[in-house]
Amino acid sequence: MGDVFRALADPTRRLILDELTLRDGQTLFEICSRLIAHGNTSTRQAISQHLAVLEEAGLVVSHRSGRTKIHHLNTQPLRSITERWPVTD
Repeated sequence: MGDVFRALADPTRRLILDELTLRDGQTLFEICSRLIAHGNTSTRQAISQHLAVLEEAGLVVSHRSGRTKIHHLNTQPLRSITERWPVTD
């Protein structure tokens, strides 16, 4: 669970998750292009490292399609956090 909180602590990683929420199943190139529209000028290598942190935390899963790596949002780790502290009245 610590990995999830660490991954969410970075604004660029949260922006990547926002973009995957809007359009799931993106390549690194597509994610970089969409982040530029938000004024994010991180390099492709930096975005790739952010994606690796998100994958390590389980928030992003990816698969290869030929030479292309496709990234998908995985909300299960977030559900696990909310289920840990149920709301009681």
